[in-house]
Amino acid sequence: MDDVIGGVHGTAVAGFEAVRDAFVRNFAERGERGAAVTVYRDGHKVVDLWGGTKDVEGAATREHGVATREHGVAPWEHGTAQIVRSATKGVAAAALLLLHQRGELDLAAPVGAYWPEFKARGKEHVLVRHVLAHRAGVPALDRPLTPAEALDPDLAAAVVAAQAPFWEPGTDHGYHAHTYSWLTGELVRRVTGRPVGEWIDAEIARPLGLDLWVGLPDAAAARAGRVGRIEPPDAAGGLRVRPKRNVSEAYADPRSLTRRAFEAIDPAPDENDPAYRAAALPASNGIATADALARFYAALIGEVDGGARLFTPETVDLARTEAAAGPDRVLVVNTRFGLGYMLHGGASPLLGPGSFGHPGRGGALGFADPESGVAFGYVTNGMAKGVTADPRAQALVRAVRSVL
Repeated sequence: MDDVIGGVHGTAVAGFEAVRDAFVRNFAERGERGAAVTVYRDGHKVVDLWGGTKDVEGAATREHGVATREHGVAPWEHGTAQIVRSATKGVAAAALLLLHQRGELDLAAPVGAYWPEFKARGKEHVLVRHVLAHRAGVPALDRPLTPAEALDPDLAAAVVAAQAPFWEPGTDHGYHAHTYSWLTGELVRRVTGRPVGEWIDAEIARPLGLDLWVGLPDAAAARAGRVGRIEPPDAAGGLRVRPKRNVSEAYADPRSLTRRAFEAIDPAPDENDPAYRAAALPASNGIATADALARFYAALIGEVDGGARLFTPETVDLARTEAAAGPDRVLVVNTRFGLGYMLHGGASPLLGPGSFGHPGRGGALGFADPESGVAFGYVTNGMAKGVTADPRAQALVRAVRSVL
């Protein structure tokens, strides 16, 4: 049986109790509705916690932390999955890096070598590595896609291929919030002949036993809870939650590249819509458990519970060697990227200088830290305003750091 402390279920092995305590405080102090966190170390699970309600609309009580079936609200259970938004990008990046590792994709080759239509309008020198490092120059679209158009991979890829870059590709970086879906997805399809969601399922999720889907199948739909926006308390446990003025202004200005990048799909899709969840958008709509996210990152850096690792040491170095840094044209803060992964820094604090991973706008976070052997996964149904450093996730990361 699992432990139940402060309404939180699960286990934390001796020495990792601080992570459990921080998770309990997230419900009491930081507005958490329903969430889970899992930590692996050296391929073995050391933290596996969950609590709150499966759906964001569920009203978990502050006193007990968890709503019960007797209250008519479905509780978050072990194995509950949630949409992880841009944390999916880490899985998409792994697909391209694995194809490179297998000799099927050259990171130094032009994207147009695999996708000839992409060479249009000055993009003939965009390299595959530029896509991974958000240096391709196409974070936004002149005409945003409707939600229905965004779910059509052929149409969306054609629109991205026809888009003129917003800067000379390879010379600067800016977060490709939505277009990363069609850039990475089309490259996987051109190289392998298989849709990206199917490739990820066959080559990553099923071999590792991950409850992770980029394109949620009907058979797993009942596992996924409903997500929604929340307004966390201003204090948020002492961590800053209000963005700087220039960041707020960029999001408020409909002409800014920031707004245009995040509104490449307009109007915003309904993330609880079964049709949206069933589509494959590897920048934004992956659905996973916290265990799946953590186990995925554990497998990138080593064997997991005796299973094979995904990345060779050389590929790990590619993932976490800085490929872009400085002012981000979209996020309007200094960001650091390896090939496909955010790196530890002020905009996205991870465990330490060698960590690599990816947050999801609103809260989710997954990363690996090869030096400590730690892999981390956090998922939530309460989507807060932040993009890269959610106070709830950061409280958990700080707790992990404190016990190492």
